[in-house]
Amino acid sequence: MADKDDTERTIAEDLVVTKYKMAGAIVNQVLKQVLEKCVAGASVKETCEYGDKLLLEATSQVFKKEKELKKGIAFPTCISVNNCICHFSPISTESDLILKDEDMVKVDLGAHVDGFIAVVAHTIVIGSSADKKVTGRKADVALAAHYASQAALRLLKPGTETNSITSTVEKICGAYKCKAIEGMLSHQLKQFKIDGEKTIIQNPNDAQKKEHEKFTLETHEVYAMDVLVSTGEGVGREQVTRVTIYKKTEEMYQLKLKASRMFYSEVSNKHGLMPFNLRTFGDEKKAKMAVVECVNHRLIEPFQVLYEKPNEYVAQFKFTVLLMPSGSHKITGLPFEIEAFQSDCVVEDQELKTLLNSSANPKAAKKKKKKAEKALGEVAMEVDAKA
Repeated sequence: MADKDDTERTIAEDLVVTKYKMAGAIVNQVLKQVLEKCVAGASVKETCEYGDKLLLEATSQVFKKEKELKKGIAFPTCISVNNCICHFSPISTESDLILKDEDMVKVDLGAHVDGFIAVVAHTIVIGSSADKKVTGRKADVALAAHYASQAALRLLKPGTETNSITSTVEKICGAYKCKAIEGMLSHQLKQFKIDGEKTIIQNPNDAQKKEHEKFTLETHEVYAMDVLVSTGEGVGREQVTRVTIYKKTEEMYQLKLKASRMFYSEVSNKHGLMPFNLRTFGDEKKAKMAVVECVNHRLIEPFQVLYEKPNEYVAQFKFTVLLMPSGSHKITGLPFEIEAFQSDCVVEDQELKTLLNSSANPKAAKKKKKKAEKALGEVAMEVDAKA
């Protein structure tokens, strides 16, 4: 069953659902393994490389017979610590960061199978447990992000207007005396497109409120819901950290430098329109120089490494949701260890409490569920075998 536009494949097709769920199973497994490596004394650089290696290994194990089918990393592994908001994934020629006890760590990554993308992000505090609870502002921001993402999940269904998700996330953050990061977007996902047209904005400033279009969610759409929350003002700033993650755009321009043309050709062949890390190129120094001309002419766009003010903390939860006729299906994300966090703040708004207490697990349509689960069982076994 094809979409109205014959070129666009959606989750109205069973095989597309299966591919999304395969990618989801892979990212959940890799996220779990990367989080296990996030301990005091661990190198962020090495852990990001480890995550990318696992993503490539796991995706290479599916649809082996279909040689033309593209699969691999949909978003390189990033590990952003404490006041770093997002996109920290250093290459070998850049400074590393060593994790410490009590660091707030956000792991963000993604994979695709045939261009069908599953992304995920999760927050932990190193060394925390039910016996060694996180308290104070770290607990406030982690719980704010967790509950805001859970509320958003319950609103991610056909007929919902995107601005209702925006306002709900803001209200929950306010209950924990925190702020959602200004202007951050959650995107609709399409085949080979991580930044679809429909978006859900967080904490828009006055200009963004006027400019940002409101959308209504529809059946057979897929979303990457990304909730980023800060203990501070909620405004991201660039610092001296060099960008390492980029994505090819659909702009056209004839590059002047031979090195830039070679680099752009390799990006097109190896990554297509998926985000990539400069570490995937043989000569990182050459890649760093070549990417400049590509960015200047908007052939490639950077994912800036953003920061809150020092001494603030940022928490993040991101998951992928399929808006099925039988209900919304969250295919990525790991359980949050809520018993390890203790805050004096609570959500008191009755409407929000009712929303959070409602179920986020609709009954799946049996036919699609059985087909997807069979394929999912196979990929999970393969991923586990590689682990």
